[in-house]
Amino acid sequence: MTLSFKGHTVVVTGAGGGLGKTYSLLFASRGANVVVNDFNGEAAQKVVDEITKAGGKAVKNTSSVTDGNAVIKSALDAFGNVTILINNAGILRDKGFKNMSDKEWDQITEVHLKGAFACTKAAWPHFRKQKFGRVINTASAAGLYGNFGQANYSAAKMGLVSFTKTLAFEGAKYGIKATVIAPMAASAMTETIMPPEMLAHLKPEFVAPFVAAVCHPDGPDASGRIFEVGAGFVAEVRWERSDGAIFKTDSSFTPSAVKARWTEVVDFSKPSYPKSVADVDSLGKLEVASKLPPNKQASPEVRFDGKTVIITGAGAGLGRAYALMYGKLGANVVVNDVSEKGANSVVDEVVKAGGKAVAAICSAEDGETIVKTAMDKFGAVHILIANAGILRDKSFMAMSEQEWDIVIQIHLRATYKCAKAVWPIFQKQKYGRIVTTCSQVGIYGNFGQANYSTAKAGIMGLTKTLAIEGKKYNILANVIAPSAGTAMTQTVWPQEMVDAFKPDFVAPVVGYLTSSDNEDTTGKLFEISGGWAAQTRWQRSGGHGFPNKKPYTPEDVISKWATITTFDERATHPASGQEAMQQIVANFENDGQAKAKLYRPDAFVDPQDPEIVREAKKQVVDYDYTYTERDVILYNLGIGATEQQLQFTYEGDDEFQALPTFGVIPQFHASGGIPLDWLPNFNPAKLLHGEQYLSIKAPIPTSGELVSKARILEALDKGKAAAITTIVETRTKNTGELIFENQSTVFIRGAGGFNGKRSGIDRGPATATNAPPKRAPDATVEEKTVPTQAALYRLSGDYNPLHILPDFAAIGGFDKPILHGLCSMGIAGKAVYQTYGAYKDIKVRYVLSSPLSFCFNKKLLCRFAGVVYPGETLVTEMWKEGNKVIFSVKVKERDVNVLASAAATLVGGRAKAKL
Repeated sequence: MTLSFKGHTVVVTGAGGGLGKTYSLLFASRGANVVVNDFNGEAAQKVVDEITKAGGKAVKNTSSVTDGNAVIKSALDAFGNVTILINNAGILRDKGFKNMSDKEWDQITEVHLKGAFACTKAAWPHFRKQKFGRVINTASAAGLYGNFGQANYSAAKMGLVSFTKTLAFEGAKYGIKATVIAPMAASAMTETIMPPEMLAHLKPEFVAPFVAAVCHPDGPDASGRIFEVGAGFVAEVRWERSDGAIFKTDSSFTPSAVKARWTEVVDFSKPSYPKSVADVDSLGKLEVASKLPPNKQASPEVRFDGKTVIITGAGAGLGRAYALMYGKLGANVVVNDVSEKGANSVVDEVVKAGGKAVAAICSAEDGETIVKTAMDKFGAVHILIANAGILRDKSFMAMSEQEWDIVIQIHLRATYKCAKAVWPIFQKQKYGRIVTTCSQVGIYGNFGQANYSTAKAGIMGLTKTLAIEGKKYNILANVIAPSAGTAMTQTVWPQEMVDAFKPDFVAPVVGYLTSSDNEDTTGKLFEISGGWAAQTRWQRSGGHGFPNKKPYTPEDVISKWATITTFDERATHPASGQEAMQQIVANFENDGQAKAKLYRPDAFVDPQDPEIVREAKKQVVDYDYTYTERDVILYNLGIGATEQQLQFTYEGDDEFQALPTFGVIPQFHASGGIPLDWLPNFNPAKLLHGEQYLSIKAPIPTSGELVSKARILEALDKGKAAAITTIVETRTKNTGELIFENQSTVFIRGAGGFNGKRSGIDRGPATATNAPPKRAPDATVEEKTVPTQAALYRLSGDYNPLHILPDFAAIGGFDKPILHGLCSMGIAGKAVYQTYGAYKDIKVRYVLSSPLSFCFNKKLLCRFAGVVYPGETLVTEMWKEGNKVIFSVKVKERDVNVLASAAATLVGGRAKAKL
């Protein structure tokens, strides 16, 4: 089936070049009438001329996108209808937050947010009348994850996400579908921030086919959904929410109680995937909260003595609850509100309770005045709670421009203005805490609240950028989505809900987040309601990478829709633009053939890497490994297979196979051969094996010739140490089929300080924390190793004398030779395999691991007790969670943990390990 757009009229804003031009050409080539909008009339005319010369139909429009009526009128005048609107126009005004001007903020929100609103508003009645319409809104990675120097752009782009979700809700009954994309493509904007070698792969032609596919009447239903698209890679992004923690809603619900259970709030071991504000049982959680015993308190108590907190919109509701809490816990409180009566009343309450407070009676947009009040009264400011807000609910069809503007102004612009006013103070004192206020409507969208959902989502994007820019100054910024009975919710909630969901049940979480006790949590989103608090984050599907050699087609998108939108074990949790780019960059090499990405110089490019790391990442180590069935048997015996298990120890058995963890053997010398002498103060004696991840890509041959290629995947600067992760792809030598992928992380003490990035990216199963559930293991396997275990295992290739020579082990501080860490992994992997069946990947973290090098420092090694001596018993405890088996391993005799954060992802059935 070839998708035709004959009879459709497509309006593309910002279409004079880049993505907009590419959209225009593609839709026109498939029969659509196209309105090419751009403020640059000459550029727009060139696109129109190109379309008409090719036999298509197009007209230009040079109106500002904020004049949506004029843009849509061009379509109606020229073609009599409009069926598809692509809101693509955009500008950049990048600047560090401290130096950003109000004009640079306003220009971005005007073009991106007001422009999308105006054009969509003008098209909406025509879409409703004809019972068909498609809207594409353009977000970006900066919107989803924040980005340094783009507070304005991040806010606007994230605002478009929830704008889209609300449009999807309101348009559903009229056949109107709205989708938001975060494209990565070469354009006049990205040319200013990306190197040419990256832009060469990021052609607009690798984004446009996706947009065409979801706009077609017969295309897949992508309404209300988010997609990242670039370099041929397409993936869906959705919200993932932790199960969270429920607190007793009495006087024991304090910031100290939240601190005591914070790990539960951010625990994603039992996630949910909400799609709307209704996807949480708030009343049920409130009922559970009411029946709990009093909350335990962390010690020392969370307090705010000597700290000054600014709270906007504090004359009632949530702001009042915050003010009373902070005053009680020792803070100086600045109560901001437009209501003189409300603000002064709260000040009086704080003072009567023994606290200190002052009123700042003005709009929350007047951030400078509010901060001046704080400085004049208390001489300092340490905390900002941006809480002020209003509602102007109206269906999108009926919403006026004024109702749009005022909500964006009071919520989003006021948050910007207050943050801008405190920022230089926070930077100078190298301390600051910010909590901004989103809502569940801002996360999920909601009927009749296009303005409110957009503004609240915009606050998310702003906050994530503040977190990025503020981290080096010890400024932490988080965003909350509270549900509480307030003057605003009273207009849309029944009275019993207003009474039940007290603002007091939100305040303690805000208190912990803004305390000095919170040293790490920043740039995060939390949903809070009735004593329940949970973290919400992005999850991205594994997606699909189309070959990067030539553009894919809309029909290709439809054929791969299930792969694009399936959230399985390939799903990841990007938390930054750099992490999000990894899979897109990885698709640069995709030419439709099985070539190792390790060949490409730019395979693991990371904009945060210093030059020394970029050069180190270019080095490739090759290692050829030839083996026979004898080597397979030797490995299987080395990890405890017995003569009674003929499928592992007799080559003539019909089921003869290598145990899955054999995959760590062919790669061993390639991974270990990566040069690390570029690190400062590199000493191989201080190298420790930290983690190992093995992904099994195909049935394991029981003999053959394999070739492994290794490179540095990631280099982290931990200050006094370096953490280096290598990636190794192992393929058959004759066909190039990928058999294994290994990722190995080693820590080198004393080798930090090379100005590398400090935090690693989310690499899915390779970096998962794999915390065991809080229940007894579902299965336990004990295996007693034999005294000759290390002597036998070393014959598979690791000839380190630490595992065979008593004198050498003694130098390291050990009573006798120790067992190889990869042998312990193999024994545990065998336990999982024999209990639950075949798995596609396995990851372990070594607990207090032993060094890998040949030279040892006695003092250093004596600290690492988590080793196994041949002859000891390994206990593997397993918990099955869906298709994942989480496991941990300990030494029975000494009750010493050996492997942690470990898991294997199961596959259906047992694949016979023979070609």
